[in-house]
Amino acid sequence: MTIAGVAGYVVHEQELESRRVDGDTAARATAIGAQAGSEFLELHVTHYTPGRSLPRTLEGVQEIVYAASGRGTLVVDGEPHELEAGTGVYLTAGESYEIESPGPEELLTVSVTAPHTNGAKPGAGSRTVRLADQPLLTASGDREFRYLVTDEVGCRDMTQFFGVIAPGRAPDHSHVYDEVIYVLEGHGILHGGGADKPVSAGTCIHLPPLFVHSLENSGDAPMRIIAVFHPAGDPASRAYEANE
Repeated sequence: MTIAGVAGYVVHEQELESRRVDGDTAARATAIGAQAGSEFLELHVTHYTPGRSLPRTLEGVQEIVYAASGRGTLVVDGEPHELEAGTGVYLTAGESYEIESPGPEELLTVSVTAPHTNGAKPGAGSRTVRLADQPLLTASGDREFRYLVTDEVGCRDMTQFFGVIAPGRAPDHSHVYDEVIYVLEGHGILHGGGADKPVSAGTCIHLPPLFVHSLENSGDAPMRIIAVFHPAGDPASRAYEANE
């Protein structure tokens, strides 16, 4: 079942309005938020030109970051952390960070903010997680995923994962959690709510709880996504799944 009046939201990053403060290297756009029907999660796409960004302080929210392309250094309270494509990062409320990009290419990050509900887990492990270091797991429909930011690095409220969707369409299904997605590679169609919406690299998606959908890979190569959902848990879990 779906919630009456609730449907998936799709927007491409090229449609977004980025904002850059004078003297900053970061151009930040909000792709998903209250305007898309997401009450808890906000999805942001940020491009960093060469140089060091102005400090960003997290006031009342936590943030999960994913380096989608480029490289750089994340500095949190004076402590540097290497960023490269495929790196996940967890930042807690009250922290301040800067990102330095050496260039010449831009550094692109996809991040999700949300209020603290359960607080950060004390004594957790490293702040950053490398995709290459995470084990490969499987889900239904020939789909694969790797966990990135979880409670192992202190995040109790959300889960970040990297997903690979093989060509084809999985059965319609829904989740109990609220989810935001950024398409890194590939193209396809989001089916749900009586509509078929095209998606491609740079597309941002919001899937509300219990929204019956299927993200089809209509290409001949794997589709790759980065996603965050709330509350934390297993991305392969289903509230509903149609029969094959």
